[in-house]
Amino acid sequence: MGPKEEEEQQSPPRNFWGNTPEDEEAYHASQGIKSTNSFHDSPGGLSLFARSWEPLPPSSPRALLFMLHGYGNDISWTFQSSPIFLARSAFSCFALDLPGHGRSQGLRAFVPDVDAVVDDCISYIDSIRRRPEYRDLPCFLFGESMGGAICLLIHLRHLTARRWDGAILVAPMCKISDNIRPRWPIPQILTFVAKFLPTLPIVPTADLVEKSVKVEEKRFIAACNPLRYQGRPRLGTVLELLRVTDDLSSRLSEVSLPFIVLHGSADVVTDPSVSQTLYDAARSEDKTIKIYEGMMHSLLFGETDDNVAIVRNDILAWLNDSE
Repeated sequence: MGPKEEEEQQSPPRNFWGNTPEDEEAYHASQGIKSTNSFHDSPGGLSLFARSWEPLPPSSPRALLFMLHGYGNDISWTFQSSPIFLARSAFSCFALDLPGHGRSQGLRAFVPDVDAVVDDCISYIDSIRRRPEYRDLPCFLFGESMGGAICLLIHLRHLTARRWDGAILVAPMCKISDNIRPRWPIPQILTFVAKFLPTLPIVPTADLVEKSVKVEEKRFIAACNPLRYQGRPRLGTVLELLRVTDDLSSRLSEVSLPFIVLHGSADVVTDPSVSQTLYDAARSEDKTIKIYEGMMHSLLFGETDDNVAIVRNDILAWLNDSE
């Protein structure tokens, strides 16, 4: 390999798929889908970046999927690979960068109130569902990690109404794994300091890319995301996620919508045993669990291509059976 080729190989890619095509629209067209970008004005007054990925004509959408990303992530890098795959199977997919993430407004990775984030998501989802062309289509929630927890919180807001045809929960953060949860007396110290400095990014945690992505080459790609939050978690964010997940883990028996939960047995970011508890405790009549031996947190990107295909096909099969 010559010096030029070696330099190019080590240079960060322009996009998660590589350097060609350079134009995102051209890449989406090459995948047989169309995509749009927009901004949604949230109830909290923030402008939130949103995307759609839909099948190209003459295909008509079979259902709507509202997709939520995890902490520190965004919808414009590797997250896109999942909605692109699903749009190629005629599902219309919609997602937004959560407040403080990606191209949305808000202090980077500061999540002081998850309930307000749930309000933002419901507002965005309702704005899509009101469109005449989508009113009669089945609607599914899809969430990865923290996004999976938010999916369940959205569902728990409307337990008396059948608003969703189901949910796809990928390594959901129903509880912070003990492997990355701060040890005593750190939580007590952090709680005291957070009263005065909630935005301070000082919480010691492991590198999430290192802990989430198995394949080294994909770890490099994930780390090249220009919008990924790379700082330490903020005090207020960590305390809020601990509060919310502790509350959510105590309400798993209230979950009643159809769902599939997918988790890697080697996940040290979110706890696969809590996904098993969700499956066992939920009152849902239609529920499925998939635990993948040896797989890590990033099931839909960070694993080998063969493993990613297994997870994708399980999701697609479940959606096909749920329509």
